[in-house]
Amino acid sequence: MKIDHQGETPPYEQVRVHYAHAISNRELPVGAKLPTVRALAKDLGLAVNTVARAYRELEEAGLVETRGRAGTVVSANGDSNRERVRAAAAQYAAMAAELGLSSQEALEIVRAALRP
Repeated sequence: MKIDHQGETPPYEQVRVHYAHAISNRELPVGAKLPTVRALAKDLGLAVNTVARAYRELEEAGLVETRGRAGTVVSANGDSNRERVRAAAAQYAAMAAELGLSSQEALEIVRAALRP
């Protein structure tokens, strides 16, 4: 992972997105151990608090869990969260079809909802 220190995306967000993608793509399986906050901060040339914030946000999203001295690992909740989102997407798709929305219209609504 490389951090773009000149980019518009804050470093903690770059770390969070990197791990969120790796977990959602199953490049990091359930139970995989993440580097310690201090080790990753040193490797990336970041402040410890920057990496800690990224890990905290991953934990709040249910993608990782911190097990004290055992470290931070990929959580099994990530799979159940993904399944909940899939179920919600299926419900949304059914509702959109029932209401006569085209696929394009339905996707535009989702894109708008995902914008910050």
